[in-house]
Amino acid sequence: MKRFLFTGAAAAMFTLAHASDTPASPAPYLALKGTYSVYSGELGNQTAPTRRDRKVSFIIEGKAAKDIFDAIASDDKLTCSGNKGARSRTKGSMWCTYEPGEGYTCYFGVDLSTGKSIAGGIC
Repeated sequence: MKRFLFTGAAAAMFTLAHASDTPASPAPYLALKGTYSVYSGELGNQTAPTRRDRKVSFIIEGKAAKDIFDAIASDDKLTCSGNKGARSRTKGSMWCTYEPGEGYTCYFGVDLSTGKSIAGGIC
């Protein structure tokens, strides 16, 4: 009887320990590192946002950028930097880069007056 109780307790402890390692969701929200800018005008010639022209550009770096980069199909034929080992991937308005020694970065934006996706970075 003692052996049965010990086995049952060990199984319960293993189940609880294993359950704590399992994410609460199959696609949990994760923290990310990044910056953003709210502006009007065009990328590369940004001005202060106005009531009629308001856009936001996001830059994501690190692991989140790598995860997005990996999820985008194939490398672009050209990169902005041209550095050896540099890579770039684009899907719609999402643009991600990899630079050796610097890591992964992704750019995307939203036109806040229309809600439409726009570019968030320029070459």
